[in-house]
Amino acid sequence: MLFGRSKVTDFGVGPYAEVMTHAFDEVQFGAGVSTLFPVLQALPLVASVGGYGRYAPMQGLEPGVAGALFWGSRSYNFHASYVMAFGLLAQFRYGLGPSRETSIVIGAQLDLVALSLPFQLLFNAVRGGSRDTRPVR
Repeated sequence: MLFGRSKVTDFGVGPYAEVMTHAFDEVQFGAGVSTLFPVLQALPLVASVGGYGRYAPMQGLEPGVAGALFWGSRSYNFHASYVMAFGLLAQFRYGLGPSRETSIVIGAQLDLVALSLPFQLLFNAVRGGSRDTRPVR
């Protein structure tokens, strides 16, 4: 969530939360703060910092710190509170426990709704479109 934006060129600040796993051998959970910098209207930069906990049965619970940069589409929606987000992600994680885990993650973030768009298109094509797209007779 990013608060404080009323237009595309506004900065935004908000909390983030995450839960992830590595090969289902461990679980990591964390939270922090994200700040959106509107470097380009359609492609802002989002910087995040926070802490996390890593639980693995053999090592127990270990704390850590994380930082991330996201660059991609996270526009401002003037008509609703939801907006799709997709782009490139670079993250650094450093464990403060005995394992001193260090991770550098580079990836692509894709909104789950974006994955459903081809199925929505196919469903509407088979159904014949909406009432609003039918020709007027």
